[in-house]
Amino acid sequence: MTKERVGIANIYSSKNNTIIHITDITGAETIARVSGGMVTKNDRDKGNPFPAMLAAKRAAEEAINKGIMKVSVKVRGPGGHKSKSPSKGAQPAIRSLVRAGLRIVEIEDVTPIPHDTTRKKGGRRGRRL
Repeated sequence: MTKERVGIANIYSSKNNTIIHITDITGAETIARVSGGMVTKNDRDKGNPFPAMLAAKRAAEEAINKGIMKVSVKVRGPGGHKSKSPSKGAQPAIRSLVRAGLRIVEIEDVTPIPHDTTRKKGGRRGRRL
């Protein structure tokens, strides 16, 4: 019996796009990297759930072909002074990884959260129209 290889699925989900990046367990070797923009032709649809599902399915198929059977999922949102929660593409992407045949070991939120805060863009007087 062969040992099942374990990988890491990094899912970055912002308002504008969803990126699924599957690596080996060390994180050094990229196995599959697919984004919502690679599976849809309309730029406005990149951050939506359906392209996220298609991207996750494509990334999972590539990973399974290369021998990865289990993944540890790390979900990330924009963070900083932007939205702390992942956008609407993250949950369908995780669901699509499972449907494609990958087994999920754990799901972890790795959104960068500042402990003081970061300075918002736009300067002291804000964005002027």
